[in-house]
Amino acid sequence: MINHHTTNKNRAPRISQDTTNKDSYNKINTERGDTLIYAMGGLGEVGKNMYCFEHENEILIIDSGVRFPEDDLLGVDYVIPDYNYLVKNNRKRKILIITHGHEDHIGGIPFLLKSVDIEAIYAPAFAVALINKKLEERKMLRGVKIVEINDRSSVKMQHFTCGFFNTTHSIPDSLGILINTPNGRIVETGDFKFDLTPVGSNADYQVMAYMGQIGVDLLMSDSTNSGVADFSISEKKVAAEILDTMKKTDGRLIVATFASNVYRVSQILEAAVACGRKVIIFGRSMENVVTIGRKMGKIKVGEEHFLKPEQLSHTPASKTCIVCTGSQGEPLAALSRIANGTHRFIKLIPGDTVIFSSSPIPGNGASVNQVVNKLFKAGANVLTKSILGNLHTTGHASQEEQKLMLQLIKPKYFMPVHGEYKMLKQHKETAMETGIPEENIFTCANGDVLILRNHHVYESSFRIAADDIYVDGNDISGVSTAVLKDRKILADNGLVAAIIAIDSKENKVLCKPVIVSRGFVFIKDSQGLLKEAEMIVYDALKEKMKQRTTFSDLKNCVRSTLEPFLYNKTHRNPIVIPVIINSKAAMAAMAQARATRVNQRKTPRKPTTHEPS
Repeated sequence: MINHHTTNKNRAPRISQDTTNKDSYNKINTERGDTLIYAMGGLGEVGKNMYCFEHENEILIIDSGVRFPEDDLLGVDYVIPDYNYLVKNNRKRKILIITHGHEDHIGGIPFLLKSVDIEAIYAPAFAVALINKKLEERKMLRGVKIVEINDRSSVKMQHFTCGFFNTTHSIPDSLGILINTPNGRIVETGDFKFDLTPVGSNADYQVMAYMGQIGVDLLMSDSTNSGVADFSISEKKVAAEILDTMKKTDGRLIVATFASNVYRVSQILEAAVACGRKVIIFGRSMENVVTIGRKMGKIKVGEEHFLKPEQLSHTPASKTCIVCTGSQGEPLAALSRIANGTHRFIKLIPGDTVIFSSSPIPGNGASVNQVVNKLFKAGANVLTKSILGNLHTTGHASQEEQKLMLQLIKPKYFMPVHGEYKMLKQHKETAMETGIPEENIFTCANGDVLILRNHHVYESSFRIAADDIYVDGNDISGVSTAVLKDRKILADNGLVAAIIAIDSKENKVLCKPVIVSRGFVFIKDSQGLLKEAEMIVYDALKEKMKQRTTFSDLKNCVRSTLEPFLYNKTHRNPIVIPVIINSKAAMAAMAQARATRVNQRKTPRKPTTHEPS
């Protein structure tokens, strides 16, 4: 917890004496009356956005997102922030404001509400619809106060007053936020780009310029595309390219894009209708977004233009457009199932055209390539974004757009947010090009605390815990790193179980252990290795049981004997699980297990069979 020390606000900041950090000389202690700024997610990563502003007895939270796990996080569904600091400060009044409805900004709301007392959630219209759907599915809608906001709204707390301005993004109703605090003004942009010919509403350029004129102390701005030069392509150019491609395509069309990119989905549907095609939607998230988009008037395509799954086989290929999820190669998404030939309603036929109206998120390139290869093998024609075709554009500001935001807001201090570390550093360099002094730019990590005091920003000598919590299913207690380590070992090296029968009254091993492996070695080809392992464990246990011992000692004896032996023989480190049966009756079961394994060894192996280890 961050401590507040009573002091005179106008006194010079007190310098921390912590000598363990070489940069600690310019970090200061927090004092009563300071406004604290920190991220619980969104720094050093793309996703999990959650930015907090704390003043005395109030905490204002901007966004509550999730990050989707990398391939090495086996069995993990979501990565969320550690909410412990907020739980410890549950006595403080807290509200949550949402900038827009993408999962990396709203996906963590159900988990946050389970842990933290939130007085109310304020969100723009489209985000409200998505949040309601999310909470309704989890039966959490009752008791949650959700208030719809727009660019004319004002949210007032005791110490914070928030105003809003429209930004352009790939989803409707995207807002930036002006936060007035007792110590100065902060602007948090949310996700944005500058599109001079947007599909949806325009950004509030005049409002941004006005904020710059009245004075902004700290700007927190989206850094996702800091490494991309120039301006991004307009969404209307993408719309024209998709329409042109559809006009030139004779056969069946399959279009994959982000379900959350509502404007893109709307353009795809409108282009299909303009080309006389019926549309069918596959993918749960895509179906939800299209349903909500049509209900709110953001997608203006009538019911008569949609097909039901059972109608697909009776509709000519040239009159069909399939819009689906899976543009990032997700294994369970609709496009991956289509490519694998496992989709319930769609079988690829030669001549199908598949359009990827997206770009691979960093880390997803290999998964996307696998899907593309399978589509080509099935005879499909696959189109992706390239220098020859503008089938996708980003929803995030490129370098020149970031400079425009900096020039409009004219902040005294700058904190790049929403991006990996290299993106934050590149955004820092962009800010320096616009004239912000290097010492006024803060490249922070999750948990770092900035202090806003009398219109000046300082780094605090305190940090809060902001670790990742790995969620398996809906359990927010989190998957421990030990569990993830075990899953990795199981995936790479497999498991070996040593089953041991003992008589604790007589303090002796009743028979030789039985060793069983899964995913470690092929049992039929490794009988010699397993027999030798059994004898080594048997001898070690007999020696151990010459003296008084415990079950824990016996298990440690098995592990310390078996693990080095298996590594020396195979150079692999499987998980070793000792199973101790304390019963004479177990001897019969052990003998039966050994007999079964002998019979397996005698069974002739078919040369064409490929069995898993």
